[in-house]
Amino acid sequence: MATMLQKFGKKGLKMIKKDVKQNENGVSISFSGAIAKDTVFTMVQNCATGKCECMSDETKAKVKDMVVTGEDGDVKLELQGDVSEAEIKEALSRSKVVN
Repeated sequence: MATMLQKFGKKGLKMIKKDVKQNENGVSISFSGAIAKDTVFTMVQNCATGKCECMSDETKAKVKDMVVTGEDGDVKLELQGDVSEAEIKEALSRSKVVN
């Protein structure tokens, strides 16, 4: 960690916080920190067009809709469908767009 701080400085580190919660319609993900709304849109577009490999085909089939709201630094993604919090956390851990 000290090497990273020396290399980038405290302000150079870009942290994205992801808070995943199950809800009645599926799963919501709240992104905060160094996250742009366009980045989340890119992730959604990649998923919708099959360019994303972070979700299994089985999980993708369960997602009925994806809605992005909020603004840079505070973005919310709602995944509607029969998906679980665990499935989405696993997919996010493999995402190249938000990691």
